[in-house]
Order: sequence, then structure tokens, then C-alpha cells
Amino acid sequence: MKLLFAELTRVESRTIARDGLLVLPVGATEQHGPHLPVGTDSMGAEYVARSAAALVADRFPVSVAPTLWYGSSPHHIPFGGTLSLTASTFLSVLMDIGRSIAQASFRRLFIVNGHGGNHESIGLAARDLALEEGMEVAACSWWHLAAEGLAAAGARDIGRLPGHAGAFETSLMLALDPSLVREPRPHRPGWVSSIGSIDVPLRVERPGSWQETEGFTDSPSAASEELGHTFLKIGSDAVAAAMIDFYEGSPSAPGAPDERERT
Repeated sequence: MKLLFAELTRVESRTIARDGLLVLPVGATEQHGPHLPVGTDSMGAEYVARSAAALVADRFPVSVAPTLWYGSSPHHIPFGGTLSLTASTFLSVLMDIGRSIAQASFRRLFIVNGHGGNHESIGLAARDLALEEGMEVAACSWWHLAAEGLAAAGARDIGRLPGHAGAFETSLMLALDPSLVREPRPHRPGWVSSIGSIDVPLRVERPGSWQETEGFTDSPSAASEELGHTFLKIGSDAVAAAMIDFYEGSPSAPGAPDERERT
């Protein structure tokens, strides 16, 4: 069966609905400094989602839905090059897509996010879809799920993880399509912004802090194509492992023990 949902017929999609896993990549269309394309987050999420799905396709039916290229990016609007939904609209869009998936009898949904501004919303959508629609939902920001492996591969040594349009994301784009990385890349040695972290217990946001970064959080000049390929493989492997755990832990998966056997 074809991996991409857009290439399935309605009849073929019923196998995924009944027995498989539907994967939804979500990203954003927003500025990424003077050197990266505005679709960076969506391109990364789509690549990782498709690569991870291909890795698990021999274990269970899986299909990757069309990528949602619009996310919650109001903090990037002042720079230009940004097409954003509000946080409430983005969550509503996820809920509407999820409801249609549930109403089409799909049982399992896995959301793969590539934009930091979407991180909180995908978790809320997963929770509420499970509560309201009785569907099993998993949601992750792929670089967050793979953070340990990425750090071991040197992602934190070159800048922020994931940062924004810095060395990490520039490395990804050099691996995905180097023709989309404009040269010369900005270079600011030793400079790393502290804004926008999701890995700290206390989150602090101050008005105007994003504008002070000039649109990128650390020096893109530290990026390399080789690192980008490494980061994408680590991310794809981590998401694939999470998909396997999610699917094989599903009480509704084919071959899963029934409730009496589990208790």
C-alpha cells in the first residue's frame, strides 16, 4: 500500500482506519532569518514523519497525511514572510482535522510537529481528541522527542536545540535542500539567544525579545550538511520507535490482548 494518504483511494484508506496508524505532520510558514526558506519547519516535520513511517511500514499499516503548513507564529509576523494562525485557531484546526479523522472511523493518530510555537497546542489537541472522540492520539515535536540523541550528536555544541534559524535548523536545510540555504549565512560567534526554550521549568516571555534576535537565535554559520543528515536520521529513528511503542501498546491494534487478558 502507498505510504502517502493523498495517494490512497477511499477504499484503501479504510485499512489504515481499521488496522493502522495515520500520521499527521504539522509545521509553519514563517520567517527563518535572512538565509532559510519560510517553509523550514514544515519541510523538516514532513521529512521526519515520512521517513519514520517508512521505517515502520513493514510492521503495521501506516499512512502519512498531507502536512499542515500553517501554525501558530504571531511572534514572527513583525519580520515579514510569515503566514500565521492564532493559537486558538490553530488548536481549532487540529481539532477539526482530528474530528473528521475520528468520524471516518480512524482509531489511531500520531502528530509530528516541527515548529516550537505549536508545541503546547498539539498536546492539548491530543488530550481533547482522546476525551471527546474516543480516539487514541500521540503528539510530539520531533526534535524534543529525539533531544537526548541529538545532544549526543553535537546539536547543543553548535547552538540552541532546536533554536530558530540557527545552526541546528540550518544544518537540517543543508541536508534537505542546500539550494534553499542562502549564502553567506549570518555569523555571530559566541552569541546564543535564551528566548523560546521549552526545556526549562519556568518559561519567561518579554515583549520585543524576538525582534532583538534579528530572526535567528544562534549563529547559522556553525551548521553543516553532514550534521543535518545525522540529526534527521536521529529524529526519524526516534519518531519511528515512538510510533512502534504507540501502536503496539494500543488496545485496539490487531492482535492486542483484550481487556480481560490485560487485567
